Amino acid sequence: MAELITVDDPDDPRLRDYTDLTDVELRRRREPAEGLFIAEGEKVIRRAGQAGYPMRSMLLSAKWVDTMRDIIEEATAPVYAVSPELAERVTGYHVHRGALASMARKPLPTVAEVLRTARRVAVMEAVNDHTNIGAIFRSAAALGMDAVLLSPDCADPLYRRSVKVSMGAVFSVPYARLEGWPRALDTVREAGFRLLALTPDERAVPMDEAAPHRLERVALMLGAEGAGLSGRALGAADTWVRIPMAHGVDSLNVGAAAAVAFYAVTTGRPEN
Repeated sequence: MAELITVDDPDDPRLRDYTDLTDVELRRRREPAEGLFIAEGEKVIRRAGQAGYPMRSMLLSAKWVDTMRDIIEEATAPVYAVSPELAERVTGYHVHRGALASMARKPLPTVAEVLRTARRVAVMEAVNDHTNIGAIFRSAAALGMDAVLLSPDCADPLYRRSVKVSMGAVFSVPYARLEGWPRALDTVREAGFRLLALTPDERAVPMDEAAPHRLERVALMLGAEGAGLSGRALGAADTWVRIPMAHGVDSLNVGAAAAVAFYAVTTGRPEN
């Protein structure tokens, strides 16, 4: 059983993993460099553990100790019990879910490893909003996408906001980073995938006409909110596809568009 340690000093060095959680730029640099990420809330902490991420420590307000008792009993990492006021002073915000865990990252698989058994892949270019990253991963998991590939400038799926929005789905879908964008898309094509670029451009083929569910292997490319896919990414695609719009609406939020497109890509696909 993990040792339950009561801490009453916000400057206690043992709480360093949890400091300044609202400083996005600091945490974006620090967490990958130190090999950690923060899981927030009971469900997310449980899902991170079930996915095999080792726990470094846990930070709980006193009233959450009983709820997390089984995790405490199985953990080998220290568990710090603090008041809600101290948690807020350390993290920089009111931790209303009452439970945080610092988890150790695992090495990312290579692109080749991710693609080896995949048939339906999402490819994100420059999606740097953590909320959108989390929403896309949640839809990818729910709708049966096999993997996610990220351009070098995409946001970190393990950043606290991404994990929280995804409800831990970032732990369920394998992902890897592409290097040398967009040249790395050649690797995806060489693995047998047809590259479909999602765009509202009128020259794109409507999704139902493209019938991606009938293709053996599909890599669906998604661009950042507002800007969409770059010209270079569009030029590297095999086919442009679009979701038909009504009532004068020109496009959807990338998270919503991803969910619609994932359904079209995965529903009724032929099984091996």
